[in-house]
Amino acid sequence: MSLLEITWTVDPAIFPIGSREIRWYAFMFIIGYTIGYSIVKRMWKREDINPQWIDPLLFYTVIGMMIGSRLGHCLFYNPGYYLSNPIEILKMWEGGLASHGGVIGIIVAIYFYSKKVSHRNMMWTFDKLVTPTGLVAALIRIGNLINHEVYGHPTDLPWGFRFIENLYAWKRGAAPIFSPPSHPTQLYEAFCYLLTFALCMWLYFKKDAWKKEGLIFGIFMICIFTCRFFIEFLKNTQEKFEEGMALNMGQLLSIPFVLMGIFFVWRALRKGANTGEDTNERTYERTKARTGKKANPITPKH
Repeated sequence: MSLLEITWTVDPAIFPIGSREIRWYAFMFIIGYTIGYSIVKRMWKREDINPQWIDPLLFYTVIGMMIGSRLGHCLFYNPGYYLSNPIEILKMWEGGLASHGGVIGIIVAIYFYSKKVSHRNMMWTFDKLVTPTGLVAALIRIGNLINHEVYGHPTDLPWGFRFIENLYAWKRGAAPIFSPPSHPTQLYEAFCYLLTFALCMWLYFKKDAWKKEGLIFGIFMICIFTCRFFIEFLKNTQEKFEEGMALNMGQLLSIPFVLMGIFFVWRALRKGANTGEDTNERTYERTKARTGKKANPITPKH
């Protein structure tokens, strides 16, 4: 290994099971969701929220993320092929997930969660949900690194990675063909996402920013997708149709999310804090009137 490059030969598979493999990418998903779930449970206890609401939140989030990220990849990046071969959409094990689609899927899932389970404003849920999400996103990018995918242009910087380009042939015994030393954009994104995670945790647990509805969600969206927008300039083109575009698909999809974040930060700061039992009692009364069921009013713990 040269001092000016890192030759990356990590196997994406942890171990095989028959003809299939257990991969680090899936393991990173599981670790991220496990840690995220434990953080959300702390929030539930802190705000004295109905504990019966937390497991459905995990279910809705996972389903929304998986469906949204798969459909996002198929419809944003290669709609012609997948609409002509719809059965291919189901083959998630062959790879192909899009984070922007995952966000849209989670937004749709939380809409139904708010209607069916919590009967509360979607922003009330999102402020909690996004707090650990930066960590999950960072671990997923580490999974991309281990998969030798989603990396950047060649670079002469000392931390350039040489990735295996013929990964599947290499796993069958062929000699590896390495990329030129390239930007490890997976690590760049992972670092930014970890900083976002730390910021959101500080805002929630130290500054009680959840009292300003939508503030944590808005800051999360600004940080994540602004970082994504600029790091995309260093990435290789993912699809042929992006060649020659001033902004690639990832950047075009990031812009609305950044604008959404700016709006919710402005809205939260303009409205001020939602504190005290009056706000919760009004929500409680609206829920009773709408559903005929008793919701569990929240009494925040300070």
